[in-house]
Amino acid sequence: MTVVDTLPLLSERSLRRARLVSGLVMLVFVTLHLANHALNLISLDAAEKGRLWFTATWRNPLGSALLYGSVLVHILLVMRSLYKRRTLVMPLREAMQIILGLLIPVLIIEHVIATRISSELLGTPDVYASVIRSLWINSPMSGLRQSIALVVVWMHACIGVHFWLRYRPWYHRAAPLLLTFAILLPVLALLGFASTGRILASEPLQSSLGSGYPAPSSALKSDNAAYSSATVVGKERVRLAKFTLYGGFAGGLLTVFAMRTRRNWRERSDQIAIRYPEGQVVNVPRGFSVLEASRLGGIPHYAVCGGKGRCSTCRVQVLQGAASLPPAETTELATLDRINADPGVRLACQLRPTNDISVVPLLVPTLEAALPIGSQQTNPGREQEIVILFCDIRNFTMLTQSQLPYDIVFLLNRYFAIVGQAVEGSGGRLDKFIGDGAMALFGLRGSPEEACRNALKAAARIASEIDRLNDELSTELSMPLRVAIGVHSGPAIVGAMGYGNVKNLTAIGDTVNVASRLETVAKELDSTLVVSEPTILLAGSDVTELQSQEITIRGRAEPLRVYIIHEELTGRFA
Repeated sequence: MTVVDTLPLLSERSLRRARLVSGLVMLVFVTLHLANHALNLISLDAAEKGRLWFTATWRNPLGSALLYGSVLVHILLVMRSLYKRRTLVMPLREAMQIILGLLIPVLIIEHVIATRISSELLGTPDVYASVIRSLWINSPMSGLRQSIALVVVWMHACIGVHFWLRYRPWYHRAAPLLLTFAILLPVLALLGFASTGRILASEPLQSSLGSGYPAPSSALKSDNAAYSSATVVGKERVRLAKFTLYGGFAGGLLTVFAMRTRRNWRERSDQIAIRYPEGQVVNVPRGFSVLEASRLGGIPHYAVCGGKGRCSTCRVQVLQGAASLPPAETTELATLDRINADPGVRLACQLRPTNDISVVPLLVPTLEAALPIGSQQTNPGREQEIVILFCDIRNFTMLTQSQLPYDIVFLLNRYFAIVGQAVEGSGGRLDKFIGDGAMALFGLRGSPEEACRNALKAAARIASEIDRLNDELSTELSMPLRVAIGVHSGPAIVGAMGYGNVKNLTAIGDTVNVASRLETVAKELDSTLVVSEPTILLAGSDVTELQSQEITIRGRAEPLRVYIIHEELTGRFA
């Protein structure tokens, strides 16, 4: 445990949260700023009225302190994270986020000086007509630069929000709306700016400003006129402010890279070796994370969250040197506890060994690189509350002993069609067929309660359609088809699993094992459906007339109460 981690306000988690909150404050500012620009599509007067509300929000002492404080905190934390990176070798998406973030101050400093500092020091008019006339007519290159800055700032913010939210359970439902908003807002803002700029360019100065604005003889004539009439002291202060902002940012960056160079030079003689299962050995300075060592050595290594400890895809099993490892810190402990990691498993992005170690990445993307393009599915997996349904035909071997192969295939395909249509018609996803058994997932979208109801509805449809199939094939079958269905709900790991073209979205975990066991119990108890108590209660079903009992599930310490539903009672869930 480091000294920093003993101080709650300076812990990695607190600093990461501060960076997030400061980024969100700036995102709100930019969103309102763009919305204000978009009001120009209605009229210049509408935009000016919106500007008054906007400035009232952000140019009071509290709003200014919040905004400028967020900007300062965000930049300082970004530079800190840039310094803490032991190598600049990283995936393209991470590099783009950093590059866009570093471009933003360079692009917007001029705009800040023109709209905030000049208006305060030189008395430059800060009304929409003046600002747009300056950027569209007097200095179109400045207008182009600010338009580019707008796109860069918005892209940086949207990428950050996407990385922050992409593994929230509800994000995939909200993503289309968020994407539409992310595209429309800057487009509307640029159109509003261009529309008003064209109008102002075609009108005399005074008529374009309207009667409510100062006459042309005032400081409103143009930015150049304002500067020419300003005092020498005011212009020097503006020049000093520009030098301070540009110089401060450039000085900060140079300081970070100078400190990195000094650290790298000092650590050249203090290196450790990290060994990988294929015989690769990467020598890195002491203090590098295992993930940074992998990237530096060109060894493929998953890190879905970008090395922030929010996921476990970079986890490794430490084979040698585990006794000398520093203890896991708060962020790493929380993730390892969440996945019930075995002893010796650590997160590569958080583990910074102090001595030579040997590791085995537990999720290896090496083979993935050799797969055909398009055969990989971009779903790294997440824990999710879902409902699992298992269905199987009872006594299938006896049923098919006297059947021809063609007849068996025909029968199975009719059965599979019944199960598939019942599952999909109830809002579920057919996962796989195993022999004469089937597995289905419910709750990949929607609430757990709705998922439980849909799973029971699918079970009722399967039972009903099997009865109908029995009537249709009564003269062909030696005995009627009977199914056993098990349904259970709970947390499971959902993700794209498999190899090459045989890679599909599926689920693994204790919930899946229990659901499979309930299907077996249905066979043992000669019932059509066995449902776990948590599932049937979440569905809100009436259980007063249903038979229940506790069963023992291998691997679970506590018995599980289940409800046993015979064929004649399955219709209540339809």
